This record gives sequence, C-alpha cells and structure tokens, in this order.
Amino acid sequence: MSEPTAAPEAGAERPLLIRVYGADRPRVTAELLQLLGDAGAVLEDLEQLVVRERLTLDVLVRLAGADDRLLRDILYWGFTRDLRIEFERVEARSRRAQLVRHAVTVLGRPLPASALAAVAAAVAGTGGNIDRVVRLATTPVTAYDLVVIAGDVEAMRRALVEVAREHGIDVAVQVNGLERRAKRLVVMDVDSTLIMDEVIELLADEAGRLEEVAGITARAMAGELDFEGSLRERVRLLAGLDEAAVERVQARIRLTPGARTFVRTLKRLGFTVGIVSGGFTPFTDRLRDELGLDHSYANGLAVVDGVLTGEVEGPVVDRAGKARLLAEIAAAEGVPLSQTVAVGDGANDLDMLAAAGLGIAFNAKPVVRAQADTTVSVPYLDAILFMLGIRGTDVDRGAEAAPA
Repeated sequence: MSEPTAAPEAGAERPLLIRVYGADRPRVTAELLQLLGDAGAVLEDLEQLVVRERLTLDVLVRLAGADDRLLRDILYWGFTRDLRIEFERVEARSRRAQLVRHAVTVLGRPLPASALAAVAAAVAGTGGNIDRVVRLATTPVTAYDLVVIAGDVEAMRRALVEVAREHGIDVAVQVNGLERRAKRLVVMDVDSTLIMDEVIELLADEAGRLEEVAGITARAMAGELDFEGSLRERVRLLAGLDEAAVERVQARIRLTPGARTFVRTLKRLGFTVGIVSGGFTPFTDRLRDELGLDHSYANGLAVVDGVLTGEVEGPVVDRAGKARLLAEIAAAEGVPLSQTVAVGDGANDLDMLAAAGLGIAFNAKPVVRAQADTTVSVPYLDAILFMLGIRGTDVDRGAEAAPA
C-alpha cells in the first residue's frame, strides 16, 4: 500500500480537495461522505471515476474551522481499506471554473492512441486544455467525449478537421451546455441514410432502366443537377411499371446497420424521430410503421389502373422542402430548431443540415461533408448516438431484426 500523504496544516480557509485512489469496492463513497457529514463539512463538489476496477474519487469540501481530527480519521479510514488519500487546498473560486466548456466527441473504428494524441495536440496547439475525458462506447465503434476549455474555438475546429482527415476518424465540436443535452428531435434522410439503398434505383432496376437512372442520381446527389428536375426526369423513366414491382422493391430494401438500435434508443430516451425523403411515400410510410417513427414525408408516385404514370404527385420534397419540413415538424412538436438534429448524405440535405441545431453528414458526399457541422463516416447509424453524448450503456441493443 502507498504511504498516505501527510495531512495539511490546519487553519487554511480555502476549500479542501480530498482525493482517494485504490481498488473499487462497495461503500467507499458512502463511508467517506458519512465521515465528512458527521464532522459538519460542507460538500462543494464530487467526482468519481472507475477504470478497470481502479477508483479515483475527488471530494471538495469546506471544513468547519481547523479540524485535524477529521483529517486523521480520513487517513486512518483509508489505511484500513488499503486506499491512498491525498489532501490539497485549492482556490475558493477560480476563473477556470467559469469558462465555457466544449464537448469534443471523437469516434473511430479503430480509434488508435496516435489519433487521440493528435486530437489532444490540436486542442493544446490552439490554446485549449482538456478538462475531462469520458469513454462513451467501445462497440460498434470506439468513442470518447473530451470536455475542453477552448482557446481559439474556430482555430481548434479547423485543426480537428485536419486531424480527422489525416487519421480517418470523426470529430464533433459542440458547446457542452444545456443545448446539447436538450436536443429532442431527430429528422433523417432515408436513401443511403436510414436505408442502404437508393429506392429509385431499385425501381429502375425493375423497369430495366437502372443505368440511366443511376447516372442521373449520382449527379443530383453531388449537387451537379437541380433535384426537382432530375427527380421528374428519373420518374418518367419508370412509366409503365406496375404496382407489383413496387411491392418487390419494398421487400428488397435493407436498413442501414444500427438503424433499429438508433431509433429504438432515441424513442426510449424521449426523442421525436422523423424522416424526410426525396424518395416516395409507399416506402417511407412502410418504414414509419415498421420502426415506429413519429413523422414521415416524401414524394407521391402517380398511379393509374395499377401502373406508374411516370409523374410525381404533389409538391416535390427537394432541398428547400426538407428544411421547411424540419421547421414544420419542430414547430408541431414545440421544439426550437436549436434542439433539433438532422442527418443526411446528399446535396439535397444541405439546407436541412444547416437549419438544424446539429447537422450530421452520414457517410456523405464530399460537398456535404465539407458543409455539415460534423460527420460520421462509419457504416453504423447508431454511432450517431455518441455524437449526441449518449453513452454505450444507454443504448438499447435489442436484437437487430432482419430488414423488411
């Protein structure tokens, strides 16, 4: 056992930091707090961390005058439980305690020490300091939250973007305050986000027009074509397809890995979850019902006598339409836009990502990654949970059923 440090001299009025190290076991925290409570100490702060069954417990207190007996009792208590005890007088109020904290979320698969070292260096190199590190998850990705007192916030963001690019990881920077923890609405794109497929390409495959439609889709998602015009052009290529083909496509849709876990966890934690798609209502309505989503918006496909006419029904859900629908859903739910999260992958998602309190580019095209608040580049939709500060222990990992 380590020798306990000597008790500090009595008489100082600054708060006393009591630090306890050792093997974790039941009642350590309760026993120490009982000693302090019996002596009339005033508790100012408390923090506990356990890593691989090793405990670090910090307790900040004000003592009722000079109380050498209490300090000796704490040392003896630690000795009898094979715990190391340290005492330190700290400043009553520090400027540091009043500084704004930022949450730097780091996510990777894998997430090597060299990548975390580069993140830490980027924080320090822009005048910042890491206040706390919390592990969020080890599966399906490794994720950490770094609580940071930033120096130059924008310089830190730029430096972390470069670190993310060089090391193939994802990094998000958010103010670590109530706004982050208060987010209550998540709205997602569907094609290549909630699902792995582009539905219009599956329909085109049924119609024998896949190559033509895929070429137009790729240019539209890269921002090279007007979305509404390109959508109408692609739908015209589907003219004559019967409704049985639509049902076959519904059966072919594959949910993105982690999609069920993502939605199930958000719902259990009280979030409202919706989808806004440039695709088509026969598919989004089915996903809404299957996953228990709260809102679903997409384009209508005109059908006459059981056959697609090649026309789109109603207003097209385009880039501006997605942002408008996000705002309408938020208003209907009574949620400020600052407390919303938008997730998407294509250029037609950019306005929605910009309008949300947090816009996340999920396995996105370069034009989207460059403009979104943050990116997630691993192929698991539930990894987004960690960007929201949700820990792996809070994730609802019920069995991922096979997609419909």
